[in-house]
Amino acid sequence: MNRANRVNRPASAALAALSLLSLTALTACGGDSEPDPATDKSKTSASASATKAPSPAERLAATIVTKTDTDGFQVEEPADEFVFAKSADEVTVDKPACAPLAHAMNQLPLGTPEADLTRVASGPTDAPTQLTRGITYTYVTLASYAPGKAQSAFADVRKAVDACGDGFTAKANGNESPYDSVTAEKVTPAGDESLGYTSTMTFRGVQHVLHGEVVRSGDVLAVYFSADGMAIANGRPSDARLSPTVVKAQNAKLG
Repeated sequence: MNRANRVNRPASAALAALSLLSLTALTACGGDSEPDPATDKSKTSASASATKAPSPAERLAATIVTKTDTDGFQVEEPADEFVFAKSADEVTVDKPACAPLAHAMNQLPLGTPEADLTRVASGPTDAPTQLTRGITYTYVTLASYAPGKAQSAFADVRKAVDACGDGFTAKANGNESPYDSVTAEKVTPAGDESLGYTSTMTFRGVQHVLHGEVVRSGDVLAVYFSADGMAIANGRPSDARLSPTVVKAQNAKLG
């Protein structure tokens, strides 16, 4: 907080006149007045504030996809009651190499980010279609990392896709998610590097096909995952594909 300098005013008009004459003489001789420390401090503070970089969390909040970025989609925070786990520490995997996939398919950030943020997009679709075919939800998890950490996390999930072809099982909080298979899937190149994958799971004797994608843009990872929750709950086979609208919109905001 800046404090105004207190200026002592002479009570005598003669002293005031003398001070003015002295100042004029110094100026005429080329003398410079001394800098005001308070003013310099104010300018420095203002300059620092103007150039202050946003925090990782602020950067993600400004970059995450929103309803206005898509065409008819609802974009909101996932409901807590439907999450598989609230943190990666709650998840155990029968094949450790597959842990990045377990995290990616359950809206958990990869590796050790400085900040992360998740949104779920649904639609656009009309009521009759929702009742007969269900709604595909596209989850978007953004995570910001210290320099080099995003590349490491991306490399780990790439290795997981290669190593977990015959499936794996993830457990958390008494829940179990068995995945039958994982295969690489071709996706439109985006960011500095990207990869896609398809996984299958069997729930109550019914098979479901799930799709995921990971995009790295600098020190930020965007993890996409899709699922048809109604089909899974109602025992109907599903093939939940990522929404191209949502993925393109988010990739465009990442730059």
